[in-house]
Amino acid sequence: MTEPENPVVPVSWLSLAEIVDLVGEPLGRVRRLLDENHFIGSRRHGALRVPDVFFLDGEPLSSLRGTITVLHDAGFDDDEAIDWLLNADDTIGVAPIDALRAGRKSEVRRVAQTLA
Repeated sequence: MTEPENPVVPVSWLSLAEIVDLVGEPLGRVRRLLDENHFIGSRRHGALRVPDVFFLDGEPLSSLRGTITVLHDAGFDDDEAIDWLLNADDTIGVAPIDALRAGRKSEVRRVAQTLA
């Protein structure tokens, strides 16, 4: 029997400057998107970094904002929400971020609501 693959989604972490380049918006607008939970980041290892999988085609993943709200309502802080989004979930069958990127936002949010 082989070892299971790592359940964590492979992620590159983007700085705010890299996000500015990615989305083509000024830093003030990127900070506003962050403040409005269009995406979230972590300061676990120093400066704020955001997982690259939170973006699709140079834009914040549209289904992420509402999902972040559900997770915050369930009591998750940003680091806990990021961890949940990036790790495989048995109920969903994949990492929640992968399901969101595949258009399965209702399923992801339904599972997130049960976490409260």
